[in-house]
Amino acid sequence: MSADGPDRRRFFRQLVDRTLGHAADYVGDRVEGFVGRPRHRLRPPGAIAEAAFLDTCYRCGNCVGICPARAIQHIKGESEELDGTPAIFADHQPCLVCDGLQCMPACPSGALKITPREQIAMGLARFDPEPCLRTGGEACTECVDTCPEGERALRFNDEGVVEVLNEGCIGCGVCQWRCPSQPKAIVVQLR
Repeated sequence: MSADGPDRRRFFRQLVDRTLGHAADYVGDRVEGFVGRPRHRLRPPGAIAEAAFLDTCYRCGNCVGICPARAIQHIKGESEELDGTPAIFADHQPCLVCDGLQCMPACPSGALKITPREQIAMGLARFDPEPCLRTGGEACTECVDTCPEGERALRFNDEGVVEVLNEGCIGCGVCQWRCPSQPKAIVVQLR
């Protein structure tokens, strides 16, 4: 192994992963905004903290090719650092949280870690009542009816207003995709 370069980084990354595990990911997610590498896009299920993701992802396309919904796409034309990395663009095609979540085991680099469905955290839906059709008296229920996580993530409160449950929302983007209002009343943002 050389003294510098990818092998050295990989060695230390593996050492940290083995010794600190989830704590390192948790801290990485909290700190990355301060070190200049915040998450720019929704990443596929199981994505590790953004700074580590960018260093780890091979940009091989395995997750893109195996996604049955074709929700995972390569970023193109943004920056050298981001180009080729996988992302989900919820307005075009959200993650449908398919059976088996095959993108995670298809990742050879470890940029996507196998994660139980209920622990996936791609993003978090944010609701704005102003553009919501329900605010104008329409009986729209699209976001709640189509949420793959059901009432664990999205429901109507006692007043009939959409309520996002932070603990249950995995940030798949289905609610945003199905929302008929313009601008969208519900949008998935990064956690």
